[in-house]
Amino acid sequence: MPIPIITSRQNARVQRAVKLRDRRQRKKQNRILIDGIREIGHAIQAGIELDEAFVCDALLPGEEGRRLVQSLVDAGVEVAQVTQDVFMKLAFGQRTEGVVASARAPFHDLSSLRLPPNPIVAVLENIEKPGNIGAIARSADAAGVAAIIVADGRTDLFNPNAIRASLGLLFSVPVAETSAQDTLDWLRAHAIPMYAARPDADRIYSDVDFSAGGAIILGNEADGISCRWIGDDIRPVRLPMLGIADSLNVSVAAAILFYETLRQRAKNPG
Repeated sequence: MPIPIITSRQNARVQRAVKLRDRRQRKKQNRILIDGIREIGHAIQAGIELDEAFVCDALLPGEEGRRLVQSLVDAGVEVAQVTQDVFMKLAFGQRTEGVVASARAPFHDLSSLRLPPNPIVAVLENIEKPGNIGAIARSADAAGVAAIIVADGRTDLFNPNAIRASLGLLFSVPVAETSAQDTLDWLRAHAIPMYAARPDADRIYSDVDFSAGGAIILGNEADGISCRWIGDDIRPVRLPMLGIADSLNVSVAAAILFYETLRQRAKNPG
């Protein structure tokens, strides 16, 4: 069947999709917005249930884009052609690749996590910038982190900016959203060692033995992690700061810590 063409920004399907930029609408519709070829491709690979897509041929980048659109059609996704003007209403951010899709919002809680022995788990408490969550997911995927837990998040996990910053890898890394207290209880119940990133910690991160796995707890840049993460079974660690700055961007700190765990565990795989 021919793909329908939408020429008006006021089209009901377009308006419904545009609303997914708003967190309340994502929750109300139980849908998310995915913008970009790699992002949509990773969503498909992860089995995310896509329901519709909007394609602008004038912006679609060559063969890669055409293959993606064909895979959407083959999967039974409702695909519509749109004009460039309509697409710019739908697109999220500055990078336009000619295809935007919506999907049923994935549900992930702690019970859905399936971890290997001695896992490295990232815990993100009170993170408010979706771009940081996405960047951390990208580093976690690259460094072999087993799971990401968003604890008391100030933004939803599948914010379009988080998806874009992760290049869609948020769909590939095991993730969960829950409260900080439930996260702490879950880590203790699973006997996962805990390492809290704190600027006032006595021990430098490179002096900690991560070879047996553990949870790396990170907080937002303004407030850090809460006092909940103080306890005899929680080991504070810090990154050395030799200049006048007292902290790093949380996604940068996360990447450094993730790769330190990878370095140690590659050296001592047992």
